[in-house]
Amino acid sequence: QVQLVESGGGLVQAGGSLRLSCAASGRTFSNYAMGWFRQAPGKEREFVAGISRSGGSTYYADSVKGRSTISRDNAKNTVYLQMNSLKPEDTAVYYCAADFYGSGSYYGEKHYDYWGQGTQVTVSS
Repeated sequence: QVQLVESGGGLVQAGGSLRLSCAASGRTFSNYAMGWFRQAPGKEREFVAGISRSGGSTYYADSVKGRSTISRDNAKNTVYLQMNSLKPEDTAVYYCAADFYGSGSYYGEKHYDYWGQGTQVTVSS
């Protein structure tokens, strides 16, 4: 079992920045890839960013590419999502997820086995 706890969400003005954190526990963190997803009201949950076990490879949705950076600290069992130049359309609940069984893919929800409870990000215009 893997437990994931997100933090760092909040209310920010358009153009601002936030750094989300996701602390993992329960299994060896460096053994699984991680991802961030988000779900806006009335919309499906969508992929935001993914990172390989070592952190050497990262993947982004086009909607956040160039504005966001995913990183991980395996010594701290934590994955981060730095979001800059935030827009109102970034408003959503953000979830971190663990690909515990090593699907090898990053973009779809089905590739992830454990999920956090989510943290709300609200961007005001």
